[in-house]
Amino acid sequence: MSKPAIAAPDEASGSGGAAAAQWALASLSLSVLLSSLGTSIANVGLPSLAAAFSASFQQVQWVVLAYLLAISTLIVTVGRLGDIIGRRRLLLAGILLFTLSSALSGAASNLPVLIFARSVQGLGAAVMMTLAMALVGDAVAKERTGSAMGLLGTMSAVGTALGPSLGGVLIAGLGWRAIFLVNVPLGALAFLLAWRSLPADRQTPEAERPGFDVRGTLLLGFTIAAYALAMTVSRGGLGPLNLSLLAAAILGAGLFVLVERRAASPLIRLQTLRNPVLAAGLAMSTLVSTVMMATLVVGPFYLSRSLGLGATMVGIVMAAGPVVSALSGLPAGRAVDRLGAPFMILAGLVAMAAGSFALSVLPEMFGVAGYLAAMLVLTPGYQLFQAANNTAVMRDVRPDRRGVVSGMLNLSRNLGLVTGASAMGAIFAFATAEDVAAANAGTVSAGMQVTFAVAGVLVIGALLIALRSRALARSAERVAMPGRDRT
Repeated sequence: MSKPAIAAPDEASGSGGAAAAQWALASLSLSVLLSSLGTSIANVGLPSLAAAFSASFQQVQWVVLAYLLAISTLIVTVGRLGDIIGRRRLLLAGILLFTLSSALSGAASNLPVLIFARSVQGLGAAVMMTLAMALVGDAVAKERTGSAMGLLGTMSAVGTALGPSLGGVLIAGLGWRAIFLVNVPLGALAFLLAWRSLPADRQTPEAERPGFDVRGTLLLGFTIAAYALAMTVSRGGLGPLNLSLLAAAILGAGLFVLVERRAASPLIRLQTLRNPVLAAGLAMSTLVSTVMMATLVVGPFYLSRSLGLGATMVGIVMAAGPVVSALSGLPAGRAVDRLGAPFMILAGLVAMAAGSFALSVLPEMFGVAGYLAAMLVLTPGYQLFQAANNTAVMRDVRPDRRGVVSGMLNLSRNLGLVTGASAMGAIFAFATAEDVAAANAGTVSAGMQVTFAVAGVLVIGALLIALRSRALARSAERVAMPGRDRT
Protein backbone atom coordinates (compact mmCIF):
# COMPACT_ATOMS: atom_id res chain seq x y z
CA MET A 1 0.00 0.00 0.00
CA SER A 2 2.98 2.32 0.31
CA LYS A 3 3.66 2.28 -3.41
CA PRO A 4 4.47 5.83 -4.60
CA ALA A 5 1.82 7.31 -6.86
CA ILE A 6 1.55 10.42 -8.94
CA ALA A 7 3.07 13.70 -7.94
CA ALA A 8 1.14 16.33 -6.07
CA PRO A 9 -0.83 18.75 -8.21
CA ASP A 10 1.75 21.50 -8.02
CA GLU A 11 4.43 19.11 -9.24
CA ALA A 12 2.40 17.60 -12.08
CA SER A 13 2.67 19.18 -15.49
CA GLY A 14 1.57 18.54 -19.05
CA SER A 15 -0.91 15.99 -20.30
CA GLY A 16 0.56 13.25 -18.09
CA GLY A 17 -0.17 15.24 -14.93
CA ALA A 18 -3.70 16.05 -16.12
CA ALA A 19 -4.39 12.41 -16.93
CA ALA A 20 -3.07 11.29 -13.55
CA ALA A 21 -5.29 13.84 -11.79
CA GLN A 22 -8.31 12.57 -13.72
CA TRP A 23 -7.65 8.98 -12.68
CA ALA A 24 -7.17 10.10 -9.09
CA LEU A 25 -10.47 11.99 -9.20
CA ALA A 26 -12.14 8.90 -10.69
CA SER A 27 -11.02 6.84 -7.68
CA LEU A 28 -12.33 9.46 -5.24
CA SER A 29 -15.63 9.69 -7.13
CA LEU A 30 -16.14 5.92 -7.02
CA SER A 31 -15.43 5.96 -3.27
CA VAL A 32 -18.16 8.57 -2.73
CA LEU A 33 -20.56 6.67 -4.99
CA LEU A 34 -20.10 3.45 -3.01
CA SER A 35 -20.56 5.09 0.39
CA SER A 36 -23.78 6.77 -0.81
CA LEU A 37 -25.04 3.60 -2.49
CA GLY A 38 -24.46 1.70 0.76
CA THR A 39 -27.22 3.74 2.41
CA SER A 40 -29.87 3.94 -0.31
CA ILE A 41 -29.63 0.38 -1.60
CA ALA A 42 -30.26 -1.15 1.83
CA ASN A 43 -33.53 0.72 2.42
CA VAL A 44 -35.30 -1.06 -0.42
CA GLY A 45 -34.23 -4.44 0.96
CA LEU A 46 -35.82 -4.08 4.40
CA PRO A 47 -39.06 -5.96 3.55
CA SER A 48 -37.05 -8.86 2.07
CA LEU A 49 -34.77 -8.93 5.11
CA ALA A 50 -37.75 -8.99 7.47
CA ALA A 51 -39.13 -12.00 5.61
CA ALA A 52 -35.77 -13.78 5.33
CA PHE A 53 -34.97 -13.50 9.04
CA SER A 54 -38.57 -13.59 10.36
CA ALA A 55 -37.91 -10.24 12.03
CA SER A 56 -39.99 -7.12 12.72
CA PHE A 57 -39.45 -3.83 10.93
CA GLN A 58 -38.04 -2.36 14.16
CA GLN A 59 -35.38 -5.09 14.14
CA VAL A 60 -34.39 -4.97 10.47
CA GLN A 61 -34.23 -1.17 10.40
CA TRP A 62 -30.97 -1.54 12.36
CA VAL A 63 -29.44 -2.78 9.11
CA VAL A 64 -29.73 0.85 7.96
CA LEU A 65 -29.26 2.53 11.34
CA ALA A 66 -26.04 0.64 12.16
CA TYR A 67 -24.49 1.89 8.91
CA LEU A 68 -25.58 5.49 9.48
CA LEU A 69 -24.55 5.54 13.14
CA ALA A 70 -21.09 4.20 12.31
CA ILE A 71 -20.61 6.92 9.72
CA SER A 72 -21.87 9.72 11.95
CA THR A 73 -19.93 8.77 15.08
CA LEU A 74 -16.61 8.08 13.35
CA ILE A 75 -16.48 10.55 10.47
CA VAL A 76 -14.41 13.21 12.26
CA THR A 77 -12.17 10.61 13.89
CA VAL A 78 -11.19 8.95 10.63
CA GLY A 79 -10.47 12.37 9.13
CA ARG A 80 -8.06 13.14 11.94
CA LEU A 81 -6.45 9.70 11.65
CA GLY A 82 -5.89 10.38 7.96
CA ASP A 83 -4.11 13.62 8.82
CA ILE A 84 -1.82 11.75 11.21
CA ILE A 85 -0.99 8.46 9.45
CA GLY A 86 -1.60 9.43 5.82
CA ARG A 87 -4.83 9.98 3.91
CA ARG A 88 -3.99 7.75 0.95
CA ARG A 89 -2.98 4.89 3.21
CA LEU A 90 -6.12 5.16 5.33
CA LEU A 91 -8.41 5.52 2.30
CA LEU A 92 -7.04 2.28 0.86
CA ALA A 93 -7.68 0.58 4.21
CA GLY A 94 -11.21 2.02 4.29
CA ILE A 95 -12.03 0.79 0.78
CA LEU A 96 -10.71 -2.66 1.67
CA LEU A 97 -12.75 -2.71 4.89
CA PHE A 98 -15.88 -1.61 3.02
CA THR A 99 -15.40 -4.30 0.39
CA LEU A 100 -14.77 -7.14 2.86
CA SER A 101 -17.67 -6.13 5.10
CA SER A 102 -19.93 -6.00 2.01
CA ALA A 103 -18.98 -9.61 1.33
CA LEU A 104 -19.68 -10.50 4.97
CA SER A 105 -23.07 -8.76 4.76
CA GLY A 106 -23.99 -10.77 1.69
CA ALA A 107 -22.95 -14.01 3.38
CA ALA A 108 -24.62 -13.29 6.76
CA SER A 109 -26.55 -16.24 8.14
CA ASN A 110 -28.55 -14.30 10.73
CA LEU A 111 -29.62 -10.73 11.48
CA PRO A 112 -27.09 -9.95 14.27
CA VAL A 113 -24.21 -10.88 11.94
CA LEU A 114 -25.68 -8.70 9.21
CA ILE A 115 -26.06 -5.73 11.55
CA PHE A 116 -22.46 -6.15 12.76
CA ALA A 117 -21.20 -6.36 9.18
CA ARG A 118 -23.15 -3.24 8.27
CA SER A 119 -21.62 -1.30 11.16
CA VAL A 120 -18.15 -2.27 9.91
CA GLN A 121 -19.22 -1.31 6.40
CA GLY A 122 -20.27 2.07 7.83
CA LEU A 123 -16.77 2.54 9.24
CA GLY A 124 -15.32 1.91 5.79
CA ALA A 125 -17.86 4.30 4.27
CA ALA A 126 -16.91 7.01 6.81
CA VAL A 127 -13.27 6.72 5.71
CA MET A 128 -14.19 6.83 2.02
CA MET A 129 -16.60 9.74 2.36
CA THR A 130 -14.30 11.90 4.48
CA LEU A 131 -10.95 11.26 2.85
CA ALA A 132 -12.29 11.52 -0.69
CA MET A 133 -13.06 15.18 -0.03
CA ALA A 134 -9.83 15.72 1.89
CA LEU A 135 -7.71 14.22 -0.91
CA VAL A 136 -9.10 16.62 -3.53
CA GLY A 137 -6.50 19.16 -2.41
CA ASP A 138 -3.72 16.63 -3.01
CA ALA A 139 -4.98 15.28 -6.33
CA VAL A 140 -6.44 18.30 -8.13
CA ALA A 141 -5.07 21.75 -8.93
CA LYS A 142 -6.41 24.45 -6.63
CA GLU A 143 -8.19 26.36 -9.39
CA ARG A 144 -10.23 23.23 -10.20
CA THR A 145 -11.35 22.53 -6.63
CA GLY A 146 -14.91 23.65 -7.35
CA SER A 147 -15.29 21.30 -10.33
CA ALA A 148 -13.91 18.41 -8.27
CA MET A 149 -16.33 19.12 -5.40
CA GLY A 150 -19.18 19.32 -7.90
CA LEU A 151 -18.23 15.91 -9.29
CA LEU A 152 -18.16 14.37 -5.81
CA GLY A 153 -21.61 15.87 -5.17
CA THR A 154 -22.83 14.37 -8.43
CA MET A 155 -21.56 10.92 -7.49
CA SER A 156 -23.22 11.15 -4.09
CA ALA A 157 -26.52 12.02 -5.79
CA VAL A 158 -26.08 9.21 -8.33
CA GLY A 159 -25.57 6.73 -5.50
CA THR A 160 -28.71 7.98 -3.75
CA ALA A 161 -30.78 7.84 -6.93
CA LEU A 162 -29.39 4.52 -8.14
CA GLY A 163 -29.82 2.62 -4.88
CA PRO A 164 -33.59 1.97 -4.85
CA SER A 165 -33.86 0.99 -8.52
CA LEU A 166 -30.69 -1.11 -8.58
CA GLY A 167 -31.63 -2.73 -5.28
CA GLY A 168 -35.09 -3.61 -6.57
CA VAL A 169 -33.68 -5.24 -9.70
CA LEU A 170 -31.06 -7.21 -7.76
CA ILE A 171 -33.54 -8.46 -5.17
CA ALA A 172 -36.03 -9.50 -7.84
CA GLY A 173 -33.43 -11.38 -9.85
CA LEU A 174 -30.86 -12.64 -7.33
CA GLY A 175 -32.26 -12.17 -3.82
CA TRP A 176 -31.40 -9.78 -0.98
CA ARG A 177 -27.76 -10.89 -0.68
CA ALA A 178 -27.01 -9.33 -4.07
CA ILE A 179 -27.58 -5.77 -2.77
CA PHE A 180 -24.49 -6.18 -0.60
CA LEU A 181 -22.39 -8.40 -2.85
CA VAL A 182 -22.64 -5.90 -5.72
CA ASN A 183 -20.25 -3.69 -3.74
CA VAL A 184 -17.48 -6.30 -3.85
CA PRO A 185 -16.35 -5.90 -7.50
CA LEU A 186 -16.97 -2.15 -7.34
CA GLY A 187 -14.92 -1.91 -4.16
CA ALA A 188 -12.10 -3.89 -5.75
CA LEU A 189 -12.10 -1.47 -8.69
CA ALA A 190 -12.06 1.55 -6.35
CA PHE A 191 -9.12 0.05 -4.43
CA LEU A 192 -7.14 -0.56 -7.62
CA LEU A 193 -7.79 2.94 -8.95
CA ALA A 194 -6.85 4.58 -5.66
CA TRP A 195 -3.70 2.47 -5.26
CA ARG A 196 -2.51 3.29 -8.76
CA SER A 197 -3.42 6.97 -9.02
CA LEU A 198 -3.55 8.80 -5.70
CA PRO A 199 -0.57 10.96 -4.68
CA ALA A 200 1.76 9.36 -2.17
CA ASP A 201 1.37 10.50 1.44
CA ARG A 202 3.83 13.11 2.59
CA GLN A 203 6.38 11.45 4.83
CA THR A 204 6.45 12.98 8.31
CA PRO A 205 9.08 11.83 10.84
CA GLU A 206 7.41 9.82 13.57
CA ALA A 207 8.76 12.15 16.25
CA GLU A 208 6.96 15.09 14.57
CA ARG A 209 3.59 13.38 14.18
CA PRO A 210 0.87 14.78 16.45
CA GLY A 211 -0.63 12.51 19.05
CA PHE A 212 -4.10 11.03 18.77
CA ASP A 213 -6.75 12.43 21.10
CA VAL A 214 -8.31 9.26 22.51
CA ARG A 215 -10.47 10.91 25.18
CA GLY A 216 -11.79 13.52 22.78
CA THR A 217 -12.52 10.84 20.19
CA LEU A 218 -14.51 8.71 22.64
CA LEU A 219 -16.47 11.70 23.96
CA LEU A 220 -17.32 12.97 20.48
CA GLY A 221 -18.41 9.51 19.37
CA PHE A 222 -20.58 9.13 22.47
CA THR A 223 -22.13 12.57 21.97
CA ILE A 224 -22.98 12.06 18.32
CA ALA A 225 -24.32 8.55 18.90
CA ALA A 226 -26.55 9.77 21.74
CA TYR A 227 -27.90 12.63 19.64
CA ALA A 228 -28.48 10.46 16.57
CA LEU A 229 -30.32 7.85 18.62
CA ALA A 230 -32.39 10.55 20.33
CA MET A 231 -33.53 11.71 16.89
CA THR A 232 -34.29 8.23 15.55
CA VAL A 233 -35.59 5.93 18.31
CA SER A 234 -39.34 6.20 18.88
CA ARG A 235 -39.37 8.15 15.58
CA GLY A 236 -37.65 11.10 17.22
CA GLY A 237 -40.46 11.78 19.70
CA LEU A 238 -40.09 13.37 23.11
CA GLY A 239 -40.49 10.28 25.26
CA PRO A 240 -38.36 9.56 28.33
CA LEU A 241 -35.76 7.62 26.31
CA ASN A 242 -35.36 10.41 23.76
CA LEU A 243 -35.04 13.05 26.45
CA SER A 244 -32.48 10.95 28.33
CA LEU A 245 -30.41 10.52 25.18
CA LEU A 246 -30.58 14.26 24.45
CA ALA A 247 -29.43 15.01 27.99
CA ALA A 248 -26.55 12.55 27.52
CA ALA A 249 -25.62 14.26 24.26
CA ILE A 250 -25.58 17.70 25.92
CA LEU A 251 -23.45 16.36 28.78
CA GLY A 252 -21.09 14.67 26.34
CA ALA A 253 -20.74 17.89 24.32
CA GLY A 254 -19.83 19.86 27.43
CA LEU A 255 -17.23 17.32 28.51
CA PHE A 256 -15.83 17.23 24.98
CA VAL A 257 -15.26 21.00 25.01
CA LEU A 258 -13.48 20.79 28.38
CA VAL A 259 -11.23 17.94 27.22
CA GLU A 260 -10.37 19.62 23.91
CA ARG A 261 -9.32 22.82 25.67
CA ARG A 262 -6.74 20.90 27.69
CA ALA A 263 -5.60 18.33 25.13
CA ALA A 264 -2.04 18.64 23.81
CA SER A 265 -3.14 17.43 20.37
CA PRO A 266 -6.93 17.90 20.24
CA LEU A 267 -9.20 16.10 17.83
CA ILE A 268 -10.82 19.44 16.97
CA ARG A 269 -9.03 22.70 17.64
CA LEU A 270 -11.82 24.78 19.12
CA GLN A 271 -10.15 28.02 18.06
CA THR A 272 -10.60 27.06 14.40
CA LEU A 273 -14.36 27.37 14.92
CA ARG A 274 -13.77 31.12 15.27
CA ASN A 275 -12.84 31.19 11.61
CA PRO A 276 -15.87 32.80 9.93
CA VAL A 277 -15.66 30.67 6.78
CA LEU A 278 -15.44 27.34 8.62
CA ALA A 279 -17.99 28.17 11.33
CA ALA A 280 -20.48 29.52 8.80
CA GLY A 281 -19.88 26.60 6.45
CA LEU A 282 -20.69 24.07 9.16
CA ALA A 283 -23.80 25.94 10.34
CA MET A 284 -25.16 26.45 6.82
CA SER A 285 -24.49 22.82 5.89
CA THR A 286 -26.52 21.63 8.86
CA LEU A 287 -29.44 23.94 8.06
CA VAL A 288 -29.70 23.13 4.34
CA SER A 289 -29.37 19.39 4.99
CA THR A 290 -32.25 19.66 7.44
CA VAL A 291 -34.32 21.26 4.68
CA MET A 292 -33.39 18.68 2.05
CA MET A 293 -34.34 15.84 4.41
CA ALA A 294 -37.82 17.35 4.62
CA THR A 295 -38.38 16.55 0.95
CA LEU A 296 -37.68 12.87 1.65
CA VAL A 297 -39.79 12.72 4.82
CA VAL A 298 -42.79 14.84 3.83
CA GLY A 299 -42.81 14.39 0.05
CA PRO A 300 -44.07 10.77 -0.06
CA PHE A 301 -46.98 11.50 2.30
CA TYR A 302 -48.07 14.53 0.30
CA LEU A 303 -47.81 12.84 -3.08
CA SER A 304 -49.72 9.75 -1.98
CA ARG A 305 -52.33 11.13 0.40
CA SER A 306 -52.97 14.61 -0.94
CA LEU A 307 -52.39 14.10 -4.68
CA GLY A 308 -53.54 10.46 -4.69
CA LEU A 309 -50.55 9.00 -6.53
CA GLY A 310 -49.87 5.27 -6.43
CA ALA A 311 -46.64 3.81 -5.08
CA THR A 312 -45.03 3.57 -8.53
CA MET A 313 -45.79 7.19 -9.42
CA VAL A 314 -44.62 8.38 -6.01
CA GLY A 315 -41.30 6.66 -6.63
CA ILE A 316 -40.97 8.23 -10.07
CA VAL A 317 -41.76 11.74 -8.84
CA MET A 318 -39.48 11.35 -5.80
CA ALA A 319 -36.64 10.27 -8.10
CA ALA A 320 -36.73 13.71 -9.76
CA GLY A 321 -34.72 15.29 -6.94
CA PRO A 322 -31.74 12.89 -7.02
CA VAL A 323 -31.75 12.85 -10.83
CA VAL A 324 -31.63 16.65 -11.00
CA SER A 325 -28.88 16.62 -8.36
CA ALA A 326 -26.84 14.22 -10.44
CA LEU A 327 -27.25 16.37 -13.55
CA SER A 328 -26.53 19.69 -11.85
CA GLY A 329 -23.46 18.73 -9.80
CA LEU A 330 -20.81 19.20 -12.51
CA PRO A 331 -22.22 22.50 -13.86
CA ALA A 332 -22.42 23.76 -10.28
CA GLY A 333 -18.75 22.94 -9.67
CA ARG A 334 -17.65 24.67 -12.85
CA ALA A 335 -19.68 27.75 -11.92
CA VAL A 336 -17.88 27.86 -8.58
CA ASP A 337 -14.49 27.80 -10.30
CA ARG A 338 -15.52 30.60 -12.68
CA LEU A 339 -17.46 32.94 -10.41
CA GLY A 340 -16.03 32.19 -6.98
CA ALA A 341 -17.31 30.23 -3.99
CA PRO A 342 -18.65 33.13 -1.86
CA PHE A 343 -20.94 34.41 -4.61
CA MET A 344 -22.12 30.90 -5.52
CA ILE A 345 -22.97 30.13 -1.89
CA LEU A 346 -25.34 33.11 -1.92
CA ALA A 347 -26.78 32.12 -5.32
CA GLY A 348 -27.37 28.54 -4.17
CA LEU A 349 -29.10 29.64 -0.97
CA VAL A 350 -31.34 32.11 -2.83
CA ALA A 351 -32.40 29.29 -5.16
CA MET A 352 -33.02 26.99 -2.19
CA ALA A 353 -35.16 29.60 -0.43
CA ALA A 354 -37.19 30.14 -3.59
CA GLY A 355 -37.61 26.38 -4.06
CA SER A 356 -38.66 25.84 -0.44
CA PHE A 357 -41.34 28.54 -0.54
CA ALA A 358 -42.42 27.26 -3.96
CA LEU A 359 -42.97 23.80 -2.44
CA SER A 360 -45.32 25.35 0.12
CA VAL A 361 -47.42 27.00 -2.63
CA LEU A 362 -47.08 25.50 -6.12
CA PRO A 363 -48.14 21.87 -5.45
CA GLU A 364 -51.44 23.12 -3.99
CA MET A 365 -52.01 25.21 -7.13
CA PHE A 366 -50.70 22.91 -9.88
CA GLY A 367 -50.43 19.43 -8.34
CA VAL A 368 -47.57 17.20 -9.50
CA ALA A 369 -46.38 19.81 -12.02
CA GLY A 370 -46.06 22.36 -9.22
CA TYR A 371 -44.15 19.90 -7.05
CA LEU A 372 -41.71 19.11 -9.85
CA ALA A 373 -41.26 22.77 -10.75
CA ALA A 374 -40.35 23.60 -7.16
CA MET A 375 -37.90 20.69 -6.98
CA LEU A 376 -36.26 21.89 -10.22
CA VAL A 377 -35.38 25.08 -8.35
CA LEU A 378 -34.58 23.65 -4.91
CA THR A 379 -32.34 20.75 -5.92
CA PRO A 380 -29.91 22.57 -8.25
CA GLY A 381 -29.68 25.28 -5.60
CA TYR A 382 -28.64 22.66 -3.08
CA GLN A 383 -25.99 21.23 -5.39
CA LEU A 384 -24.66 24.72 -6.10
CA PHE A 385 -24.49 25.49 -2.40
CA GLN A 386 -22.77 22.20 -1.61
CA ALA A 387 -20.08 22.62 -4.26
CA ALA A 388 -19.44 26.24 -3.28
CA ASN A 389 -19.51 25.68 0.48
CA ASN A 390 -17.21 22.65 0.36
CA THR A 391 -14.82 24.58 -1.88
CA ALA A 392 -14.84 27.65 0.35
CA VAL A 393 -14.11 25.61 3.47
CA MET A 394 -11.57 23.16 2.04
CA ARG A 395 -9.63 25.31 -0.45
CA ASP A 396 -7.28 27.03 2.05
CA VAL A 397 -7.19 24.47 4.85
CA ARG A 398 -3.67 23.51 5.93
CA PRO A 399 -2.65 20.11 4.49
CA ASP A 400 -2.27 18.57 7.96
CA ARG A 401 -5.88 19.49 8.87
CA ARG A 402 -7.76 18.60 5.68
CA GLY A 403 -8.95 15.25 6.98
CA VAL A 404 -10.50 16.51 10.20
CA VAL A 405 -12.10 19.55 8.51
CA SER A 406 -13.57 17.30 5.83
CA GLY A 407 -14.91 15.09 8.60
CA MET A 408 -16.51 18.08 10.29
CA LEU A 409 -18.19 19.13 7.03
CA ASN A 410 -19.57 15.64 6.45
CA LEU A 411 -20.68 15.42 10.08
CA SER A 412 -22.59 18.71 9.80
CA ARG A 413 -24.43 17.34 6.78
CA ASN A 414 -25.25 14.04 8.52
CA LEU A 415 -26.48 15.81 11.65
CA GLY A 416 -28.69 17.98 9.47
CA LEU A 417 -30.18 14.91 7.80
CA VAL A 418 -30.81 13.24 11.17
CA THR A 419 -32.33 16.41 12.61
CA GLY A 420 -34.44 16.98 9.51
CA ALA A 421 -35.92 13.49 9.64
CA SER A 422 -37.09 14.12 13.19
CA ALA A 423 -37.73 17.87 13.47
CA MET A 424 -39.26 18.47 10.06
CA GLY A 425 -41.33 15.32 10.44
CA ALA A 426 -42.57 16.63 13.79
CA ILE A 427 -43.51 19.99 12.24
CA PHE A 428 -45.40 18.19 9.50
CA ALA A 429 -47.25 16.03 12.03
CA PHE A 430 -48.07 19.06 14.19
CA ALA A 431 -49.36 21.04 11.20
CA THR A 432 -51.71 18.24 10.14
CA ALA A 433 -53.24 18.36 13.64
CA GLU A 434 -53.90 14.60 13.54
CA ASP A 435 -52.25 11.25 12.95
CA VAL A 436 -50.44 11.58 9.62
CA ALA A 437 -51.21 7.97 8.68
CA ALA A 438 -54.94 8.68 8.90
CA ALA A 439 -54.95 12.32 7.75
CA ASN A 440 -57.10 13.38 4.80
CA ALA A 441 -55.91 15.20 1.70
CA GLY A 442 -56.68 18.67 3.04
CA THR A 443 -54.79 18.33 6.32
CA VAL A 444 -51.79 16.73 4.61
CA SER A 445 -51.71 19.64 2.16
CA ALA A 446 -51.81 22.10 5.05
CA GLY A 447 -48.97 20.24 6.73
CA MET A 448 -46.95 20.42 3.52
CA GLN A 449 -47.45 24.18 3.28
CA VAL A 450 -46.39 24.84 6.87
CA THR A 451 -43.39 22.49 6.72
CA PHE A 452 -41.84 24.08 3.66
CA ALA A 453 -42.63 27.60 4.81
CA VAL A 454 -40.52 26.73 7.87
CA ALA A 455 -37.90 25.22 5.54
CA GLY A 456 -37.76 28.50 3.61
CA VAL A 457 -37.19 30.40 6.86
CA LEU A 458 -34.32 28.04 7.73
CA VAL A 459 -32.68 28.70 4.37
CA ILE A 460 -33.06 32.45 4.91
CA GLY A 461 -31.27 31.91 8.23
CA ALA A 462 -28.46 30.20 6.33
CA LEU A 463 -28.38 33.11 3.88
CA LEU A 464 -27.97 35.59 6.74
CA ILE A 465 -25.12 33.48 8.11
CA ALA A 466 -23.47 33.55 4.67
CA LEU A 467 -23.75 37.34 4.43
CA ARG A 468 -22.32 37.84 7.92
CA SER A 469 -19.49 35.38 7.24
CA ARG A 470 -18.61 37.20 4.03
CA ALA A 471 -18.46 40.53 5.86
CA LEU A 472 -16.30 39.08 8.65
CA ALA A 473 -13.97 37.39 6.17
CA ARG A 474 -13.46 40.66 4.29
CA SER A 475 -12.67 42.44 7.55
CA ALA A 476 -10.21 39.72 8.53
CA GLU A 477 -8.45 39.91 5.15
CA ARG A 478 -7.67 43.57 5.70
CA VAL A 479 -5.67 42.81 8.84
CA ALA A 480 -4.38 39.29 8.11
CA MET A 481 -0.78 38.69 7.10
CA PRO A 482 -0.41 37.87 3.38
CA GLY A 483 -0.33 34.15 2.65
CA ARG A 484 -1.45 33.14 6.13
CA ASP A 485 -3.62 30.01 6.22
CA ARG A 486 -7.17 30.56 7.33
CA THR A 487 -7.66 27.38 9.37
